[in-house]
Amino acid sequence: MSSTWMEILTSEDATVQFGARLGQELLEKYAGSALVLLHGELGAGKTTLVRGMLRSMGHSGVVKSPTYTLLEPYSLDGQDAYHFDLYRINDPEELLFVGFDEIIDGPGLKLIEWPERADGWLPKAQTIVKLELSEAIDERKVTVQFNDSDV
Repeated sequence: MSSTWMEILTSEDATVQFGARLGQELLEKYAGSALVLLHGELGAGKTTLVRGMLRSMGHSGVVKSPTYTLLEPYSLDGQDAYHFDLYRINDPEELLFVGFDEIIDGPGLKLIEWPERADGWLPKAQTIVKLELSEAIDERKVTVQFNDSDV
């Protein structure tokens, strides 16, 4: 069984707040160990959403996009979180160099921006997030699908 959330986000703050609610939901549903795929074009707010998720789990520092580092790991009160940005990946085999398989198969929250760059390398996700830009400035539509049957 799956469930879906949909909301219109009208500001960066609204995106962070939505991310915080999503982060808490992931902790409740999956005890913080889940694969979350984040879809959306450049500037859609994926990293902003992740910032809200991580803050809701106790992170108080900067959350930056791992576009150039590929991975930003976080340790949050005994909870591990891994934020991937696969935008610069040209071949999924490049993921072997960062221990991608070990992280994906292990415990913790795995947040992956641009998951389509790893087609064929990812197991089925517990949660899929899609952010879409709107014609209105700063407005985004977010859709979250929870795949509850995979737990």
